[in-house]
Amino acid sequence: MAQYEGGCHCGAVRFAVEADLSRTMACNCSHCAMKGFVLAFAPVDAFTLHADEDHLTEYLFNRKAIHHQFCKVCGVEPFARGQKPDGTSTVAVNVRCLSGVSLDDLAPVAVDGRSF
Repeated sequence: MAQYEGGCHCGAVRFAVEADLSRTMACNCSHCAMKGFVLAFAPVDAFTLHADEDHLTEYLFNRKAIHHQFCKVCGVEPFARGQKPDGTSTVAVNVRCLSGVSLDDLAPVAVDGRSF
């Protein structure tokens, strides 16, 4: 686990997260595939939003279980909120939005989100 800073393109949404980037994933659901997300998951208490919630807008689709959070200014989705299968609240962080992280150093696991 390491501490990372991240945010959206315009900087209106900033956050800090403690996450393990050795366990990233690339989902093939219709949303993640179109956006090219590489995701890391963190417990809610390991995530701190450094922006006013008013800068965010939410998108829900399919089963409406994942609360995708977008910057109202630039449209980037830096994170989403949801629950693990056991009901534990979690934050899915868009690794592409983390400062100083190179995707070349990661080995995301492919997840078949289309089947859910």
